[in-house]
Amino acid sequence: MDIDLEKFFDSVNHDLLMHRIARKVTDKLLLMLIGKYLRAGVMEGSTYEPTEWGIPQGSPLSPLLANILPDDLDKELEARGHSFVRYMDDLIILVKSKRSAQRVMASISHYLVTKLKLTVNQAKSRVVMVKDREYLGFTFRGIRIFVSNQAMNDFKHRLRGFTSPSWRVSMAERIERLNRYLGGWMNYFGISQHYSPIEELDGWLRRRIRMCYWKQWRKLRTRITNLLNLGTSKRQAIMTGISRKGYWRLSKTLATQTGMTNQWLE
Repeated sequence: MDIDLEKFFDSVNHDLLMHRIARKVTDKLLLMLIGKYLRAGVMEGSTYEPTEWGIPQGSPLSPLLANILPDDLDKELEARGHSFVRYMDDLIILVKSKRSAQRVMASISHYLVTKLKLTVNQAKSRVVMVKDREYLGFTFRGIRIFVSNQAMNDFKHRLRGFTSPSWRVSMAERIERLNRYLGGWMNYFGISQHYSPIEELDGWLRRRIRMCYWKQWRKLRTRITNLLNLGTSKRQAIMTGISRKGYWRLSKTLATQTGMTNQWLE
């Protein structure tokens, strides 16, 4: 069961949320500050709009508060013996048959509406096979876990941005920010059991970085001198340096490959 909560962040009941926080937090000053944060309001253009419902998005506190309210739902599902996964408003419940799924879907939807005052989006909530469900950037085939196609496309799109020749930053800053993003992405998606797309992207990414270096060197003499210093033969360095072909094409030549080697890039 893929249960979709309609406008979750905008529809959280403040009283219900504060009541659940107060079960664990006894510091009245902290409770007051959280209450003020929830009711701080937002600016719509030049107009101030009070926030009587919902959780403000964008701060580190928002995901924490969003996980606290449905905690009662987690306990209810555990009490019923269901297998489930939830992060904030992303919830899937796993059962053995379509009939069971439809019955549990109706029951849990009623619980969400009556107990937590949340609205279930019936149009987007559905019963599907696990292999047909994408969850938090992953898909599942049998007992194996894969990065979803959408997550992989988004990843490649971000890498294109970091390695765009038109992005006017130093190579040192470019690579530092690129490595920071790659580290975070791999820490999250590294549990995937399908590695061939990553291997292909690895070579593609190195070629993109060579392209950035090639554009940054700009002048003919600079290109030839740098290639010679990196160990490229004189003939190849000159032929590639004077070529009028595009940056991407020249990033995969004998001269750039033997000069800007994988070890050098590392």
